[in-house]
Amino acid sequence: MNPARPLILASASKSRSALLRAAGVAFDVIPPQTDEDSVKAVLKAKGASAADCAETLAELKAVQISKQYDHALVIGADQMLECEGAWFDKPADMDGARQHLLALRGKTHVLPTAVAVVLNGARLWHHVALPRLTMRGFSDAFIDSYLKTAGPKVLTSVGAYQLEGPGAQLFSRIEGDFFTILGLPLLELLAYLRAHEVVEQ
Repeated sequence: MNPARPLILASASKSRSALLRAAGVAFDVIPPQTDEDSVKAVLKAKGASAADCAETLAELKAVQISKQYDHALVIGADQMLECEGAWFDKPADMDGARQHLLALRGKTHVLPTAVAVVLNGARLWHHVALPRLTMRGFSDAFIDSYLKTAGPKVLTSVGAYQLEGPGAQLFSRIEGDFFTILGLPLLELLAYLRAHEVVEQ
């Protein structure tokens, strides 16, 4: 392990922090102040894909923090949700969560999930994964029951679901690894960190 190279996660996501910590990685958390809505609006107007947007935001977050902390490796990450050409944001309230689930019901959506590693303001590495998730045709009554059970935690998920909890019941098919769906391509990131002696081989 390289103790001379501090590691920073540029994210306010509790899920991403939990995934890295559970994997035994030592790091600090410093959330960036990125205007994500403005970036998304500009990129969408330019015809960028959701994957391009996730990649851009992951790098922007890491670069922003990297410029403040010389010689630290900074991890940035972002996740988008795209369904039939529409981009979804985290729901603002429980009614918004219900509308999300109604819109995604019976359909397949993609979760473009990006991670970038930056040093001194320059990107060293990045990875974009594209999990595909298909929701089953559940009833309106099930949505109400699910939201009551899951509670406000669903508001932290762009798709208004918690796959690690009762949200698993929303799906009929999932293509992609569990860590990535939770917001971080963890296996690919760990491989990069091992290769560069940031974590033990």
